Amino acid sequence: MKKFNVGIIGYSWAAGAHIEAINKTSLAQVTAICSSRQLDSSEIRASHGGSITCYTDLSLMLEDPSIHVVSICSYPSDHARQAIASANAGKHLIIEKPVALTWEDCLAVESAVKETGVKTCVCFECRYSSQLTAIRGIIDQGLLGKIHYGEIDYYHGIGPWYGQYRWNIKKDAAGSSLLSAGCHALDALLLCMGSDYESVTSYSAYSSNNDFARYEYPTSSVTIIKFRNGAVGKVASVIDCLQPYYFHFHLVGSEGSLLDNKFYSTKIPGLNRNKWSELSMKLLDSGDVSDHPYQAQFEAFFKAVEEGREMPLTSLKDALKTHEIIFAADKSAEINR
Repeated sequence: MKKFNVGIIGYSWAAGAHIEAINKTSLAQVTAICSSRQLDSSEIRASHGGSITCYTDLSLMLEDPSIHVVSICSYPSDHARQAIASANAGKHLIIEKPVALTWEDCLAVESAVKETGVKTCVCFECRYSSQLTAIRGIIDQGLLGKIHYGEIDYYHGIGPWYGQYRWNIKKDAAGSSLLSAGCHALDALLLCMGSDYESVTSYSAYSSNNDFARYEYPTSSVTIIKFRNGAVGKVASVIDCLQPYYFHFHLVGSEGSLLDNKFYSTKIPGLNRNKWSELSMKLLDSGDVSDHPYQAQFEAFFKAVEEGREMPLTSLKDALKTHEIIFAADKSAEINR
């Protein structure tokens, strides 16, 4: 029998990916789902296997002592309230990004987690991808030297053809281009360059294409981060593009450079500086949640909970560093400062 029972909050597209990934881990299984919709338990069990109890009242699910962890897959505007309630009920937390739509609500979640001592996992799952694992390995081995410039950009057109569009267009539901999607790129930049920043400057723009006319906030933004060590980073978050999904990486260091799945380094004798050497990795090339590395992330989380420690890479503490810069960037773009 697996060690941890998990309750899912919100039966969404992301929830389906969470359920599949959680059930594939060695330590946990989904035993409950809470949704505002009335779900048919027999259909849910047929879809996902096991014994799953369905709730429409979150407080009733949180009262169940057999549930050890909750996975929050609801609308972003509900995340903070549900995370605080779950922490106060003594449940460990998996929280889909973003943690909240305001910095104040992020701090309220942090306070509840500190008071209750529950363990946390925030879904910046790209940190567990093959691509970022390989890139971190190259950085840690010193093959790029000291990185002084990096750009990681997120291009993903979220228009009427995309499921998230119906609520993503609303500012009070999604927040901003960075909060709703581009946060993965900013988080990846911090993984590669560190989070000790000095200042943030951001600019934003709208598309004139009718497919994006209903958005209540700018759909493209570019953010420049000055780090305390003198390095500079750039993140573009573009959710109004008409092109294939593209997660762009370019890191420049004192001993080499990396471009997506290619690199050059002076540390490896015999490489031709005029030609890229290609790395074997699975690229982050899809916005589909079924393609995201949740299983690896959740396995690391449940192992950490079992051992009574914080998980590596994507705990709430790690995620709040990313959120702080996101809110600073959005404020910079808003006030042009």
